[in-house]
Amino acid sequence: MGIGRAAALLFAQEGARVALVDVNLPAAEATAAAAEGECIAIRADVSREAEIAKAVAQASASWGGLDVVVANAGIELDGEDARAHQLKLETWQRTLNVNLTGVFLTCKHGIRALLDSSGGAVVCTASPTGLYGVSPGLDAYSASKAGVYGLIRVMAADYARDGIRVNGVMPGYTRTPMAGGMTDVEIAETVAKIPLGRPGEAEEVAGVMAFLASDAARYVTGAVWAVDGGMTAV
Repeated sequence: MGIGRAAALLFAQEGARVALVDVNLPAAEATAAAAEGECIAIRADVSREAEIAKAVAQASASWGGLDVVVANAGIELDGEDARAHQLKLETWQRTLNVNLTGVFLTCKHGIRALLDSSGGAVVCTASPTGLYGVSPGLDAYSASKAGVYGLIRVMAADYARDGIRVNGVMPGYTRTPMAGGMTDVEIAETVAKIPLGRPGEAEEVAGVMAFLASDAARYVTGAVWAVDGGMTAV
């Protein structure tokens, strides 16, 4: 959904052969069917290592290796996430299992495939909430995204000599299904803090992902690109 769907469609349009990995197989299949290129849909829960390992192996076998890994899957548990003293351990663990462990596992097995292909690019989805306290009351989500930010930077150092670049995107408020739980008042308050004066679109985030995955960004690694209309610049 959202950014992941937009990225898959754009990568396919640009000529990539895309393997869509999602816990929601019908949604992945619908995106694959809508793409203007070669796409396959694979069902996997990114928080379960055996499933993501199998999915990466299937993708690699289908395309004869991998060149790019995009770790984008994430959840935000509205109505459950909370301030630390109110936060249930199960909510904390579920959020980190998908948003941080899921990114780690996707990168772990994806990077193994990239090493077999003699290099490539990794793009992870981070968030301003991982650097700034812009989402009070979303403590689990914010902590998970801070972990993603740190993981991006250390993996960039780990794998640079192997010809693997690791970067991230940091979307601000973007019109996606995940943002659908906000009230009109909350949306207005958020947009008022964005210098460009509007929400982002999933396709705009996908464009930066495609750039970071491409040879045009061959000297870019360890960077987390803000795609937020200037929200974190002021």
